[in-house]
Amino acid sequence: MRLRDLVSGRKRLYLFGGLGLLAASIYFLWQTGVGSMRLLETTLIAMTPLTLAATGECINEKAGVINIGLEGIFLIAALSGVYWAEIFQSGVLGLVFGSLTGALIGFFLGVMSVYGKADQIIAGMGINLLAIGLVPFLLMAIWAFPGIHIFPRELMVPRVRLDTPQGLFSMSPVTLLAIGAAILAYVLLHRTLLGLRIRAVGERPEAVDVAGVSVARVRILTSTLGGALAGLGGAFMPLGWFGGLTKEMAAGRGYIALAAVVFAGLNPLLALAGAFLFGFSEALAFTIVVTPGIKDLVPFYFVQMTPYLVTIVALVLVLGGRRFPRAIGRPYRRE
Repeated sequence: MRLRDLVSGRKRLYLFGGLGLLAASIYFLWQTGVGSMRLLETTLIAMTPLTLAATGECINEKAGVINIGLEGIFLIAALSGVYWAEIFQSGVLGLVFGSLTGALIGFFLGVMSVYGKADQIIAGMGINLLAIGLVPFLLMAIWAFPGIHIFPRELMVPRVRLDTPQGLFSMSPVTLLAIGAAILAYVLLHRTLLGLRIRAVGERPEAVDVAGVSVARVRILTSTLGGALAGLGGAFMPLGWFGGLTKEMAAGRGYIALAAVVFAGLNPLLALAGAFLFGFSEALAFTIVVTPGIKDLVPFYFVQMTPYLVTIVALVLVLGGRRFPRAIGRPYRRE
């Protein structure tokens, strides 16, 4: 047996083992009285920003541009969304302005990488570092309160509530939008002329240039679109999930979204599955923390690290088998 086949077999074994562990976790929670509907509800909410950011980044990286600044976009868009929601007294408009904020950041990243030939990794880290300093400063400058801001409950984006045999179930319309975005992104990339051009720019930008298609325009377009989806995910966290704004709100979710992109191999549908997996791990941690009986058996800090542990394990299992565009991360220079 060749080494490659052995490694592949081990990955399949780990994958089935992970699925078995997931099933065992759900069964354990069911037997201990934790409602499956509540767990599913939290999972869908937790996966929403991850799905939006990962979907946009799949499109972005297909065109050869890497944006590792998703964490920073989450933070800045969250603050922007809450600010404009309070100005217009509308959580929905807050989501729109949060998305526009992300689109603006993505546009500038695209311009820097295309025309400025900037190193995309360093530019993305610059966005993250900017957010770390900018968000606490603006929290103090706008609301005169360090680190946290609680806005009126009326600004929360309303959820759709359904009465099921298992109990009351609620889902945010943004979750449906995120799922739809992943499906549309897959169709865009694999069933349209624009998608063909995006994939070609990531693989052979010189051939696309010779064919008369602007590499710069395609890359700036995808970078802007990816930023817009990440911005929507960032604004969703305070306005559709937590009900408040903190300087640590992203809590590494931007990096988890990047992990979902790697897990998916730039396939938006697999990114959706990865976001669900990571969202479930976070929902499981939340559920254990608030469930009497269980939280006394499992150490609190161990539970809190569950989403990040799942992220590391998923990357270890799939990273070696993923192929990325040849021109990814490389500025195009016309000969």
